[in-house]
Amino acid sequence: MSPSPAPLPHPVSVVGIGADGWPGLSGTAREALCAAEVLIGGARQLDLLPPECAGARVGWPSPLRPAVPRLLAEYRERRIAVLASGDPMFYGIGRALAEELGPEGLHVLPHPSSVSYACARLGWPLEDTEVVTLVGRPAARLAASLHEGRRLLVLSADASTPAAVAALLTSHGFGPSRLRVLEQLGGEEERHVDGIAAEWAHPPGDRLNVIAIDCRASADALRLGTVPGLPDEAYEHDGQLTKRHIRAATLGALAPAPGELLWDVGGGSGSIAIEWLRAHPSCRAVSVERDPVRAERITRNADRLGVPALRVVTGPAPASLAGLEAPDAVFIGGGLTAPGLLDACWEALRPGGRLVANTVTLESEALLAGRHKAHGGELVRLAVAHAVPVGGFTGWRQAMPVTQWSVTKPSGSGARSYKGDRS
Repeated sequence: MSPSPAPLPHPVSVVGIGADGWPGLSGTAREALCAAEVLIGGARQLDLLPPECAGARVGWPSPLRPAVPRLLAEYRERRIAVLASGDPMFYGIGRALAEELGPEGLHVLPHPSSVSYACARLGWPLEDTEVVTLVGRPAARLAASLHEGRRLLVLSADASTPAAVAALLTSHGFGPSRLRVLEQLGGEEERHVDGIAAEWAHPPGDRLNVIAIDCRASADALRLGTVPGLPDEAYEHDGQLTKRHIRAATLGALAPAPGELLWDVGGGSGSIAIEWLRAHPSCRAVSVERDPVRAERITRNADRLGVPALRVVTGPAPASLAGLEAPDAVFIGGGLTAPGLLDACWEALRPGGRLVANTVTLESEALLAGRHKAHGGELVRLAVAHAVPVGGFTGWRQAMPVTQWSVTKPSGSGARSYKGDRS
């Protein structure tokens, strides 16, 4: 880890500014901008400042994030003010600055965010409104938030975002949803555009916009809940799919928590990793699949189900685990008998992490029984039967039983990224 930079002589003023520009700023915010020797921001934000803000004006380069430490170092001896859209700490530059300087190195002066303005215009309670940002992120991530009756606010990347959102809603069975595009919120040129997703024909408008969605599902839309165990038909697969009831039990044993990382080894259709990611927006996952066709299918499933951040590694395990970040949980759904696989996963697992392995074969079951004896945990057999027609009656059809071993690694054990075979 690199050493923390020396603190700047003066705290950096981080001033939120809205579409209303200079007139919308408080007296304190104006004083901070007038006192600054260097003003850093986007070209649009800098153009909103009057001549009395006499500091040198520096535009953010692209990409922005790598430039933050360089610019802070370049102007460290001068009083710096950074301009941000709305509230700097809400999907804004304030996060990057706080990571570099710490909260004590900043003087943040927020402005109402576009989300606050939008809720005020719509009469929506802010605490009941889910916000999804598509700024620098794929539109596919919106799919995970689509539920009948929900109200969503989408932070747009640019003027093309509303049409992309309308198309995504329609393709996911939410074509009847109402869209309202709120442009230049708080400014003199504020404008609202209204329509239905499936009928959206409005041309691109202003790039500064927020999209309000009243989610309405079509009659034939597949209902996707918020807990593990999505319908099997939600997935594209070739038969290599952890079925719904087993999947729900497996996710229960894996116990995803915010910010944690899962290795899904032997991804198949990606269902375990996908539902891990759907558990919380900050969850992370890597799916390892040796078959390139299946790996591509996992990516499609992840996009379709709203978790495009799933990382797919194509190649055999354990070789393909080399160099991956140590996981908080590991699921092994295939390839248990591959030499060294269980050892590699156990070695890499963080202390206190969970390992869950499923199998339907006697050979792998014997392997899990041995590991259960050595490491403890819980060894269970999961059996599911479905009612099916039997002539004019109904009977049970038993699916293959699944043996599952789940175990928590002791907190005193070491963990590291798996380095590969060192023999």
